[in-house]
Parts: sequence; C-alpha cells; structure tokens
Amino acid sequence: MSTIDTITDLLGDEADDLLEHKAVVDTGMLTLPGGDVVDRVYADTDRGNRVLGNLERLIQHGRLAGSGYVSILPVDQGIEHSAGASFAPNPAYFDPENIIRLAVEGGCNAVASTFGVLGATSRRWAHKIPFIVKLNHNELLTHPNSYDQISFGTVQQAYDMGAAGVGATIYFGSEESNRQLIEVAHDFAEAHRLGMFTVLWCYLRNSAFKVDGTDYHTAADLTAQANHLGVTIEADIIKQKLPETNGGYRALNSGDSSYGKLDETIYTDLASDHPIDLCRYQVLNCYAGRMGLINSGGASSGASDKAEAVRTAVVNKRAGGMGLISGRKAFQRPMAEGADLLHAIQDVYLCDEVTIA
Repeated sequence: MSTIDTITDLLGDEADDLLEHKAVVDTGMLTLPGGDVVDRVYADTDRGNRVLGNLERLIQHGRLAGSGYVSILPVDQGIEHSAGASFAPNPAYFDPENIIRLAVEGGCNAVASTFGVLGATSRRWAHKIPFIVKLNHNELLTHPNSYDQISFGTVQQAYDMGAAGVGATIYFGSEESNRQLIEVAHDFAEAHRLGMFTVLWCYLRNSAFKVDGTDYHTAADLTAQANHLGVTIEADIIKQKLPETNGGYRALNSGDSSYGKLDETIYTDLASDHPIDLCRYQVLNCYAGRMGLINSGGASSGASDKAEAVRTAVVNKRAGGMGLISGRKAFQRPMAEGADLLHAIQDVYLCDEVTIA
C-alpha cells in the first residue's frame, strides 16, 4: 500500500474533507516550511550564528531531515502528570535512556525532556540527537494541587549539557501568567545569547475559559493570541494544542462580561469551522508562519492513537505548520510500536500528495 493510501485509510470518512479542503486564508500570505527555512527565514532575524546553527541541526536531523518539518518526542510528563500516571503503562520509560532511544529509533528531529532526564544521558547522547531542555514544569505534589509553571533549573545548565534548544511553558490567562511571561522572556533571551533556539508551549489555563459547558482552552482565537504573545518574546518555534473550536472571545464577552479585544472578521474572513482553517489561524498568528507552529499529539487513547496522530499531522501540514510533537501516544506503548507511530506521523510530512491547503 502506498503512503497516501495508508494515510487515506487512517483518516477514514474524513479523508476527502481533510485532504482536499481549500483554506480560507490564502497560502500566499504565509511563510511556509522548507529545507532552506534557516537561510530563508531565521537568518533574517536577530538570532546569532550559533542559534542558526542549532536550528539547522534540528532541521537536518532524523527521518524528516531537509524537509523543513520537525517531529519531536517530548517526555516531561513525569513532572507534569506524575511519573506513575505517565510511565505505569510502560515502566521501561522510568529509565531516561529509553526515552532517548525511542526518539532515535523513531527518527525524530529532537527529544525534549527535563533537566534530570537529559542530564542523566547527555554524555552518551547529546552529540547524537538534538536535546531540548524543558526549563519549567507544573508540579502536582503540593496539596491541594496548584497549577503553576516553575523553574527547575537554569539556561546555563542546559547549555553546559550540550543542549541545542530550550523549551518552556506559559499558562496564558492564569493568575501567574505575568510572572511566567517575564521569567520565560528572560530565559529565552539568555538562551539566544548562548546560542540555543527556543520552543514555547503556549497553553491556556483559566476556569473562566469554560462557558456554558463549552471548553474554550483550545479555541482557535484564544490559542492563536497565545501564539502571538509567544513569538513576541522571540520563541523560534511555538507548540500549541490543535484547535477544537472557535469563538472564545465571543463567549467571554457575552452577557455583562468584557474580555480582551476582537474583530468579527476573525470568524468570517480569517477562519471557518474547518479544522484546517482553525489551525491556519494559529499559523497566521505566528508571524504568518515565520516562526514555526508545531501541534501536540495529545493523550493516548489506545488503539486509535495512530489514526489520531496522522489526522493531527495532516491538519498541521495542510494548515502551514512546521510539524508535530507527540509524546504519550508514543511512549505509553512498547518501543517498536512507539517508533512505528512516530514514523506514521513523519510519513505525512514526507508524502508529496499531502499538500498545503
């Protein structure tokens, strides 16, 4: 079976809709990924030569080398979701080296993880696959649970272990977001000074974002604004959840409430209800694609994981995104199956028949 036939089969009833959709926002408005993206796009920025070199190393590594797309294995769930909850389905990943081996076997461009995981393996692996050190985490042992991103180390530590890049999360919309924004902006400036690229997990977190039974934490308009804030502090790559709805600003401005600023053409001229259009609006807010958008693979659902991951990759690629970052779907199963799932994601970006919408 050809690659496009496999992709079509995994997409099922959505295949025609996802593979043939024409986006509302014209592709000509975007800067698209490509093997020359460092020379064509990032070289025009204020990033130094060492940052450009590490971005080039990222782009030229793994099965997607030279395509301009990236496939990253992120495993920071031992902190974010507790090690027991994350690794119980496959206890092999309590051992940090197996995380790195999965990224290598899976043909990934890079592996993103904690100071501890990457520090424990850096002598053996940091020169073999690009490391992205996650600087901050949400710690879930405090009682009652609190939800905040706090620093677990320094940018200098990431540099000293040979990392190519650093990552961080900001919970936009939370009470702590202003402090997180200041901290991460400072860390990203230091990372760039030392020659590492930056990846920002642009997540929303506020109970007020759930209105009348609808959860707007993955609304295209709100997540896209988080993306825009992320590229403003010079994130080189934005990680965002795939949008599942729209109209967050509308919902939060209903009744007597007032929230933010909006223009109704967001929902008419710049997007539709189609998943590719929702994702393209996210890309548009990453400086029209100048800074790459990678979407997350989401939680493991079991047997449907490969189909879900391929669907997300198709939406991201056709929207103009830069790739996928998928963790739990890959590491919560035997290594060979996890590597196969990562390959299936990468095949979408290697398949010429899956075009920009």
